[in-house]
Amino acid sequence: MATVEAAIAVSALLMAVWLGANGLAAVTEQMRCADAAREAARLVARDEQQRGVEAAAQIVSGANVVIDVQADAIKVVVSKRGPLGLPLSARAFAVPEPR
Repeated sequence: MATVEAAIAVSALLMAVWLGANGLAAVTEQMRCADAAREAARLVARDEQQRGVEAAAQIVSGANVVIDVQADAIKVVVSKRGPLGLPLSARAFAVPEPR
């Protein structure tokens, strides 16, 4: 009887540790997405769109980077599938710098 209870307790503990590790990985990837979006928006505002995409790809590997440039605003969205298939995305906005 005690063996079964111990096995259930160990299984529950392992599941909690596994979920915690995946949650921490998801938070880390979300922060990387936010950093990548901010950096890409900053570079696009300086009229360096290609470097912005490259920088975002270096910060978050395997991410989808969408850049929307309008006359008075720049919007960058970086998205990725995180641990456990969670959809992660971050947005950043910038104003184009005068030339």
